[in-house]
Amino acid sequence: MDYELLRNLPKLELHCHLDGSLSLEFLKERLRQDISLSQIQAGWECKNLAEYLQKFDLPLLAMQNEEGLKGAGYDLIRSVSKENVKYIEVRFAPLLSVHENLGTKQVIESVLQGLEQGKKEFQVEYNVIVCAMRHHSLEDNLHMIRQAREFLGEGVCAVDLAGDEAAYPMEGFLELFREVKKMGMPFTIHAGECGSAKNIKEAVEVGASRIGHGIAMREDPEIRCLCRERQIGIEMCPVSNLQTKAVPDRREYPMNLFLGEGLLVTVNTDNRTVSGTTVTDELKFIQKNYGIKDEEIFRMMKNAVEVSFADEAVKDRLLRLYEI
Repeated sequence: MDYELLRNLPKLELHCHLDGSLSLEFLKERLRQDISLSQIQAGWECKNLAEYLQKFDLPLLAMQNEEGLKGAGYDLIRSVSKENVKYIEVRFAPLLSVHENLGTKQVIESVLQGLEQGKKEFQVEYNVIVCAMRHHSLEDNLHMIRQAREFLGEGVCAVDLAGDEAAYPMEGFLELFREVKKMGMPFTIHAGECGSAKNIKEAVEVGASRIGHGIAMREDPEIRCLCRERQIGIEMCPVSNLQTKAVPDRREYPMNLFLGEGLLVTVNTDNRTVSGTTVTDELKFIQKNYGIKDEEIFRMMKNAVEVSFADEAVKDRLLRLYEI
């Protein structure tokens, strides 16, 4: 498919961070600053994930009150609608917006209001994944998740674990996700983005139904086999993964390996603004660099429907988009 056909293709996105995907126009308006793109965007010269995460400071400033949070949700839906994204799972960390004047429930409600406004205007289905952060305490993360649990099925669909994986490996969060499982909340976990493949194995064994990135298992066939057997969704974000040096060279990116072994691969942006990308751009990138065929793109979109946290009615509607 050429670029225009890719742009018009109905698309899903399962791994998209709200704070990393806010438009430059929205941030300028909210912060009333003359912000340059270089302040909020990482390039190919980015050294690692820790440096990449520095680009989130300004966007988070725009998400510290109800108006900003609502505006952020709306801004993202407006942006994704321009490339015909039909369903998106938006993830963000409520605790990064909580302070003495704004509680967890208010934060979640505000984002949901903005997303709902965007859905009505642009006909994009959405769900929210709340992120526990690796640098937050077990108590704080559990408190946030318990409050988010009240919105399960009402806009919130799952839990995630995000942050600096190399500094905070998975073994420190097993207790947290055992509790999440007891609550009856589905979850995906960032694992194998820049840390050991062991993080992926532990995430799957504790109950994650999807893995964010999962790049580290390119060197571990046993863990790839585990993910295939358990039908684990793999949320790949090619441009972001190369920018953060999850792999040192684009020739080593395991897109063909994972697809060839029958893993449930999906293609996502991670952070539309920070990475300077769209789902369309990601698809064009993997076509150019890895020879991905049209039928494989359709397969990955169907994978996304299958492993999404959407309800069955929404999944049925989305699958019909790919009937030939």
